[in-house]
Amino acid sequence: MQVKQIANLFRLMEYFAEVGRPLSVREIVEAMGWPRSSVFNIVATMVDEGYLYQPAARGGYYPTTRWMDLARVVADSQPLPPSLHELLEDLAHATGETACLAAAEGSSVVFLDVVESSADIRFIANIGQRLPIHVASAGKAILAQYSPEELRAILGRIDYQHYEEQSFMSAEEVQADLQAQAAQGWYLNLGMFAPGVAGIAVPFAYGGRRYSIALGGPVTRIEGRADVLGKLLRERVRDFLNSTAA
Repeated sequence: MQVKQIANLFRLMEYFAEVGRPLSVREIVEAMGWPRSSVFNIVATMVDEGYLYQPAARGGYYPTTRWMDLARVVADSQPLPPSLHELLEDLAHATGETACLAAAEGSSVVFLDVVESSADIRFIANIGQRLPIHVASAGKAILAQYSPEELRAILGRIDYQHYEEQSFMSAEEVQADLQAQAAQGWYLNLGMFAPGVAGIAVPFAYGGRRYSIALGGPVTRIEGRADVLGKLLRERVRDFLNSTAA
């Protein structure tokens, strides 16, 4: 269940990042569609806590560097090394597709890091973006690492919906798909969640956690070279794990 006040805070910070300038209370009200009293309370609280300030008198509000300081501390404490981001950069460069590191959160898969393709037509992904775990290739590569008991439990909690023509509508269909793709070592999604968008992913067990590394792009580019991309992903992940274990 979403906590509205927290969601509004994140939406406001994303809007500051989008416009890149100070905003008045009136501008925030107009952009967000929130009651003026709610905006005033949010802004006043953030000012009191040191997260917003007025660069000029009556010139609107803007985030302070306290956000950056917090983000830096969190990033420095991140259990994932910079070499993982470099791996994604290498994959994006080698394949021409968007490369993502993903982890499971309940019945969703969330992108922890993303390096977008430089192609004009590409899979656009954002850090923090969530997709259904049983449909996305990144999610299937994580489910493949679950024990039978864990898999039954998570598949039993999923609200199966009709996204596209080939969407899975039961736990049995998901399990059959996982078994069919297990031998090749990578997991494919061809337009199952969004039309024209494909993904291919491999399991990535690292630091005691179960992740996946995925490539995303148009079906027209992924489908015809799925074997090549799958083997490349599998080999690059194996090489990375071997190098970090050495």
